[in-house]
Amino acid sequence: MSRNDNADICIEFDDVVAGYKDFMILNNLSFKARKGSITLLLGPNGAGKSTALKALFGLLKLRQGRILLDGENIAGLNQKELLAKGVAFVPQGRNLFGQLTVYQNLELGGITLGMKTTHERIPEVLEFFPRVKERMNSMASALSGGEQKQLEIGRALLLRPKVILIDEPSIGLSPLVVADVFRLLRKLANQGTTVLMVEQNVKSALKISDDAIALESGRLVLHRPASELLADPHIERLFLGGAHHDTPSIETV
Repeated sequence: MSRNDNADICIEFDDVVAGYKDFMILNNLSFKARKGSITLLLGPNGAGKSTALKALFGLLKLRQGRILLDGENIAGLNQKELLAKGVAFVPQGRNLFGQLTVYQNLELGGITLGMKTTHERIPEVLEFFPRVKERMNSMASALSGGEQKQLEIGRALLLRPKVILIDEPSIGLSPLVVADVFRLLRKLANQGTTVLMVEQNVKSALKISDDAIALESGRLVLHRPASELLADPHIERLFLGGAHHDTPSIETV
């Protein structure tokens, strides 16, 4: 399918304006993300990347425009309604219950499913994360940073989401763990999950992404295949900067 074929589109921002009080972060933002792909949001700090994820997940009220999921306007829905529609959000930082076990954190992640379904799905999710599986009865606070991030992603996967929004998954992680996380995201996309990602570790993220979208002042300034952007040093200087370090080579699954 062509890049502009609407049958291939999962997420669409249509003239979105959003911000905090009188300060607008997203300014008439429009873009599309394809089904079963990884779309990487790029841009300098303050460009609106994380704000776009929050707006999609209903954490920020739109002042104008629409956000479409498979052609349906989801602007104004709350997080519970969005989870029910298959949208999961993995925010920046650590968002676990540190004094609960790994298993208990997973149970809480599936609270909207009911315990029977959650308990049926937990073993399936843990197969993605053998290191976390080994520590199922450990307190979440005792896990390494990489294991905690994997647990957060696992909690999102309990919902079998069709869309994963993930914000800066590499923060605080070693290069090898980042490679594991990126490899998992690529595998999920290959299996049909749509991934919309914000990530400052740009070169490595581009290697596993399908499309790259650059924002500036809350507006779209570039939308190109990730492979083209990775190979274009001029675009890299303009939008990515030269301070990002690469992680070890990541083979796509």
